[in-house]
Amino acid sequence: MKEIERVAIIGAGAIGAAYAAKFFEAEGFSTVLIAEGERAARLEREGLVVNGVPYRIPVRRVEEDGPPADLIMVAVKFHHLPQAVHDLRNVVGAQTTILSVMNGLDSEEVLAAAYGAEKVLYAVAVGIDGVRRGNRITYSSLGRVFFGEADNRRLGPRVRRVRTAFERAGIPYEIPEDMLRAMWWKFMVNVGMNPSSAVLRAPYGVFQTSSEAQALMRSLMAEVITLAQAKGINLTEQDITEWVKVLHTLSPQGKTSMLQDIEAGRKTEIEMFAGKVVALGREHGIPTPVNETILRIIRVLEQMQE
Repeated sequence: MKEIERVAIIGAGAIGAAYAAKFFEAEGFSTVLIAEGERAARLEREGLVVNGVPYRIPVRRVEEDGPPADLIMVAVKFHHLPQAVHDLRNVVGAQTTILSVMNGLDSEEVLAAAYGAEKVLYAVAVGIDGVRRGNRITYSSLGRVFFGEADNRRLGPRVRRVRTAFERAGIPYEIPEDMLRAMWWKFMVNVGMNPSSAVLRAPYGVFQTSSEAQALMRSLMAEVITLAQAKGINLTEQDITEWVKVLHTLSPQGKTSMLQDIEAGRKTEIEMFAGKVVALGREHGIPTPVNETILRIIRVLEQMQE
């Protein structure tokens, strides 16, 4: 397989825009944003401003003809995933590798069903503290992309291609041997941080200094650990401790995506976090009272915004 040159990114929020900017400014890549309608027009009209630097990244519309991408990064909200799957149909080719940096546990399965499991790698973005206001994105830490196949003890050709591309673009990465465990670790982090920050209206700095905020976060994460162990995934309380170390590297003013959604009056991803935990708890007969309570609170907040 040849080196990655053509990169397409769908979802120009805080995470997608940060990675798009890195690829766009690196040599040897042809980078586009996939968009349609008013979103495409706005990106063409206003561009993106990432950490104060303006970028005019070309926009490829859904029906536009062109060569397939070598690498697609999917960075949309979960409720936008079905539309994104549809919008990628003219960008996927036989040699395309698809990397979803979305939250949750289900996007890879959805993308694999549409375009073939052989094209899809697992991925999670860890430690990026991007904040989006309109077309302006700021971050103090780019974090790392954990990616690969389920078992990375021997790296496949697609994993090696993406590794080389990330190195050329200056995107920090890690390839865990056990990628499924890494996926569940990030799920645990999201379940703990996103809903608790949204109900408390609290940036990362509150969780860095408040023992009560951390206690709420930990109680949400503990229910994920119980579920993970029931499914044979080796998560423990030590994994929460490891996350707290990462938490203290983030900008105190940084905000989770769910807090940003609540503040902007947008629909949140609560169903893929607390909703997923509650559903898995019922499936396995495991109580999840903290996540069930948070789920109800966020649903009410969404209803009030509507």
